[in-house]
Amino acid sequence: MDGMEADEQRHRGVLEGLFGRAHQRTPAPVARWQPPYCGDIGLKIRADGSWLYRDSPIGREALVSLFASLLRKDADGRTYLVTPSEKVDVAVEDAPFVAVEMAVQGEGRAQTLILRTNVDDVVHCGPEHPLHFAEQAPGGGLKPYVLVRGRLEALLARPLVYELAELAVEEKRGGTTVSGVWSGGVFFALLSAR
Repeated sequence: MDGMEADEQRHRGVLEGLFGRAHQRTPAPVARWQPPYCGDIGLKIRADGSWLYRDSPIGREALVSLFASLLRKDADGRTYLVTPSEKVDVAVEDAPFVAVEMAVQGEGRAQTLILRTNVDDVVHCGPEHPLHFAEQAPGGGLKPYVLVRGRLEALLARPLVYELAELAVEEKRGGTTVSGVWSGGVFFALLSAR
């Protein structure tokens, strides 16, 4: 086994381990909690997934993971950190999470993309965790996102965009040939969702 194969095998093992732990973790029931709104305390998530409190980086991974588990995006389009007793604003520059690793199981229409976020959420892209593409500024290309939970999404990091492009296939849709990727039995077209 050469170095690349060993790296790939280790990579797959890490993702499988994270996936196993993700099933053991029970997300906080933030959708059921209806605490009073307590305002803006200065929490922010940058486009690169880093967290700030009053413009100072939050460097403790355990604290970021805890905060991430308490996020909720409401129907008003705003993102909040929610506990049973309070709800505060979280300013999000792009998406609250960044997908940083991808594994591929199967091939063709039977293929499943497994993504890990910067806060160790693991999702299988498919009907419950769809991919969608948003157009950047004119001429800037498409940015892929995956639904993680509730209304919270993860932006796919640039290396994963290249991996997605390598997996793209062409399919006939409504008499037109469209490029996209298969995952979880769903074809996700590489088009902007307008």
